[in-house]
Amino acid sequence: MKVKDVKTWVVGNPPPQTGGRYFIFVKLTTNDGIHGYGEAYAATFDPHLTAKMIEDTAARYLVGRDPHDIDVLFRHCYSSGFSQRPDVSMMGCFSALEMACWDIMGKAAGQPVYKLIGGQVHETLRSYTYLYPASGSVYPDETENARNVYNDPDMAAEAALACVEQGFDAVKFDPAGPYTIYDGHMPRLADIDLSANMCRAVREAVGTKADILFGTHGQFTAGGAIRLAKAIEPYDPLWFEEPVPPDMPEVMAQVARATSIPVATGERLTTRFEFGRVIENRAASILQPNSGRSGGILETRKIAAMAETFHIQIAPHCYCGPIVGAANIQIATACPNFLVLESIKTWDGFHEKLLKKKIEWQDGHVIPSKEPGLGVELNEDVCEAHPWEGETLHLEMAKQPLMP
Repeated sequence: MKVKDVKTWVVGNPPPQTGGRYFIFVKLTTNDGIHGYGEAYAATFDPHLTAKMIEDTAARYLVGRDPHDIDVLFRHCYSSGFSQRPDVSMMGCFSALEMACWDIMGKAAGQPVYKLIGGQVHETLRSYTYLYPASGSVYPDETENARNVYNDPDMAAEAALACVEQGFDAVKFDPAGPYTIYDGHMPRLADIDLSANMCRAVREAVGTKADILFGTHGQFTAGGAIRLAKAIEPYDPLWFEEPVPPDMPEVMAQVARATSIPVATGERLTTRFEFGRVIENRAASILQPNSGRSGGILETRKIAAMAETFHIQIAPHCYCGPIVGAANIQIATACPNFLVLESIKTWDGFHEKLLKKKIEWQDGHVIPSKEPGLGVELNEDVCEAHPWEGETLHLEMAKQPLMP
């Protein structure tokens, strides 16, 4: 079996753009006609350029080769251009190709991928969702004093209760103010106050029916994160996510030692080498690899195994499309130290349209597919009908320093 053909799509995500502005998909086809799908969680360059990078990587290191040879492909990509270091853009490209190879391997074997990476540990997977507006864009209105689910405690509480009524028992929100290219910063008193009020309102609304997952985006200095953590500790969040920028796990460890809230991190990290530094420094007790960036399925499974030896749990991140979601499901199903899975609502909306068969979700849990490979098939007609034509990146940070 050899990889023969490569095709990519950059798919625009229609309003409300839940899961991001666009998704980058790849399809590999072998010489015996088996195909596999992958997705890159890569946002550092224009997505069409990233798609070309995926095609270039495949042409150099994968076409004409056996898709089973995952570690050989990893070493080629990891070392490409005399690099041999975690490169978030290359690993986004590699991750997409790697999960497509696993999709092919599973189909060739007639088994879901989780059967090939250790077997099924979990029959169902606990999931959580962000709090989203009931209608309109998921991106907040930036006009002054605009009320929305991201900054209004009553609206957040109402949204959280609606999620619980759907079946979720964990909800996530990140009200701690804007994040900028100049972070980490010291939180403003108003941001600390809002964060505490949001946590209090949501806790009063859901009681013990749901965990609170408190997100930030690497916004703070260690001292600032510790101040914020103390303000929200009374509401017992399940985690305090990425309290400081991801480049210094030694600093994140200062926060972890100073708060009773478990620290979670990982959406911006790639390969076991970066996650290894987090583990070594005891910087987090929950890791959040995104399989579209962290190195694909096998690399993320290795990260989970490393974490398991330190009693660290895995909560796969997914603010992207349904192919990454499917890959995360395969990994989580096989991981004894799995905690909770990020779900894009209930995998409905455009995520459902992108697949020929919806990811199954019941009563707050994802039901792993028993179909071979990743367990999902991309609807290529929908991809073709929704090309991305914008200029913004998948996620962007404010360009000005935060004013007090």
